Amino acid sequence: MTSQTQRPHEADTSLERRGECEFAVSLRGVPVPGGRWSRGRQGSGGGGSRAFPERPPEPSPGSSGEAEPEQEGEPSLRLPAEGLHPIFFDKSPLLISIQSDPISTYVFVHHTGDCAQFVAYYIFRIAAYQEMIAPLPCTAIAAILFRRFLLMALTSCLVWNMIGSSAAVDSKPNILLFLADDLGIGDIGCYGNNTIRTPNIDRLAREGVKLTQHIAAASLCTPSRAAFLTGRYPIRSGMASSSRYRALQWNAGSGGLPANETTFARLLQQQGYTTGLIGKWHQGVNCDSFDDHCHHPLNHGFDYFYGMPFTLLNNCQENKPPDLDVALQAKLWLYSQIITLAVLTLTAGKLTGLISIRWKIIACFTLAGSLFFISWYSSYGFVQYWNCILMRNHDVTEQPMRIERTTSLMLKEAVSFIKRNRHGPFLLFVSFLHVHTPLFTMTKFCGKSRHGLYGDNVEEMDWMVGKILDLLDKEGLKNHTFTYFASDHGGHLEAQDGSAQLGGWNGIYKGGKGMGGWEGGIRVPGVFRWPGVLPAGTVIDEPTSLMDIYPTVVHLAGGILPQDRVIDGRNLMPLLQGRAQKSEHEFLFHYCGSYLHAVRWHQKDSGAIWKAHYVTPIFHPPGAGACYGKGICPCFGEGVTHHDPPLLFDLSRDPSEAKPLAADTKPHFGTVVRTIARAVEEHRRTLTPVPEQLSLYNVVWKPWLQPCCGTFPFCWCDKEGDSTQSM
Repeated sequence: MTSQTQRPHEADTSLERRGECEFAVSLRGVPVPGGRWSRGRQGSGGGGSRAFPERPPEPSPGSSGEAEPEQEGEPSLRLPAEGLHPIFFDKSPLLISIQSDPISTYVFVHHTGDCAQFVAYYIFRIAAYQEMIAPLPCTAIAAILFRRFLLMALTSCLVWNMIGSSAAVDSKPNILLFLADDLGIGDIGCYGNNTIRTPNIDRLAREGVKLTQHIAAASLCTPSRAAFLTGRYPIRSGMASSSRYRALQWNAGSGGLPANETTFARLLQQQGYTTGLIGKWHQGVNCDSFDDHCHHPLNHGFDYFYGMPFTLLNNCQENKPPDLDVALQAKLWLYSQIITLAVLTLTAGKLTGLISIRWKIIACFTLAGSLFFISWYSSYGFVQYWNCILMRNHDVTEQPMRIERTTSLMLKEAVSFIKRNRHGPFLLFVSFLHVHTPLFTMTKFCGKSRHGLYGDNVEEMDWMVGKILDLLDKEGLKNHTFTYFASDHGGHLEAQDGSAQLGGWNGIYKGGKGMGGWEGGIRVPGVFRWPGVLPAGTVIDEPTSLMDIYPTVVHLAGGILPQDRVIDGRNLMPLLQGRAQKSEHEFLFHYCGSYLHAVRWHQKDSGAIWKAHYVTPIFHPPGAGACYGKGICPCFGEGVTHHDPPLLFDLSRDPSEAKPLAADTKPHFGTVVRTIARAVEEHRRTLTPVPEQLSLYNVVWKPWLQPCCGTFPFCWCDKEGDSTQSM
């Protein structure tokens, strides 16, 4: 008999030989000796839910070994010669084969939703079939076994259906991924915030599964999102930096997610999904020319893209202080002023006769100073035009973007994508621009929260989530959609405007954005919902990673993970469904750029979670809990402290990392540190050298790579017009 790939909605089966004519069947964990669930001959009826006829066709008298010929459009009744006895299921027969070879003994249930109906009917009719199968070798024993134990299978099917397995276990569900930008784990209600209103994100947690140890692979946007998309630590793809530039700086840089990296969007696209990305990308655009789009979302498995190829900046909004490379810009301004002052001094000295110098030399100084100023001001002076743009697929639609209507445009695009692809399957990655500064918020949300502009922006994002979830309900897609919400990393503690806090709150956890090891920079919300498949109201306190989304959605889509590279993520479905109690992660490695700062060890036998810090940032001012004097904490150099032996914390007892364990007070200190050190060595052996995408050359602005909706440098357009509608 031809074996077939088991589908998620079919019965789980296993076969174990117990004796000459007796075999064990396990239907969802319930043993049923005497048969094997398998596929028989399928008629013209196809799949789906069907009803049994009141009475199956009876065998014609005198049939004793020859199968009856098949009628056009009707399934045949096969008699004992081949040992095939159909129980009719509309036009798809369920075959009972009890042959002399006991290994061939099997029963097929067409669909699990009809399993209970079939077993009940078979128990009712088995007496009529006993006379037909009695003459066969071994069949008397088999018939008794079937009659005795099929009631157990019926019970199993009924229980299975009661717990919802027949509700919506699609073989290929729609997949909806929400990823916030810079959101702290303490900013939403389901994680303990009772002052910022997030009813829609809270609804997801209430109707699904909430993770309390969900960890980002990096504490900054670009590397964290690269890991999310590829299921791999960013150092494996070259998206981890050894310089102070740890994220992409320009749309016109040449760095980005390499073309040889395989995203989950690419694998789902291969499985027949329509894939879309709405919102922030920040993984690069071009490599060698302004339109090669080597790093573009459409070159990484997305069928549709609408959003920012970069990220929000203060530069995107008028009258905001710039936040792109502020320290470097200050130096460049200073050097330009010095050169200007020198030229003016030389000119005045020449005119007054106080300085003897040739006009040609003054002209050379003037030309050099002008070229220096133009070289840097042509980029930093027009950040709003170069970085603050919107694209639809390969086309620039707004340059610069009109930030006051961006929220409405993003929501409109997400809604439109779902409506266009409601017949599925689809993957929609909603990559929010919220809650990154400058926190532009629509008028109807301004001043509504108790936490100023930041709280308003969080509540606006939650409203967007609610609009999209309501659309799923309206389109009847809720039960057929695997939904996920998270943040790319922790809240930005240093984001302030005077006394006003413009960054997120990371709850009890130390540190924040940019800090590679401290929990506040990497522990993020993680919420899943899939009604009927994931148990509602569940909380899981096991270490998981944003990288786990990659193998999880590939598994749900029926895809196969790449075999030519290391995948660091793990499939979360057993944990989310309660079929597994422990995370598959034993060690998680916490990088700051390309520098390993900390390692987490999940000691499964004891339940302890150890964390060793090899490097920590030096807070400024001392004891402040962040690097307020620098804007973001560094990864190396004079701004960090190296620890040997490492700082060791037991996160299961001290999640806020307030009390490092001392070697002389903790009996197992040395054992834990040595175990983690061996894991680091093994991990490093799995790393292979790759080009660094965030090198200085790759992140600097290159005018020939600048996306432009006109003829460079005349890049401005508004193709959206006033097409936004009130949402």
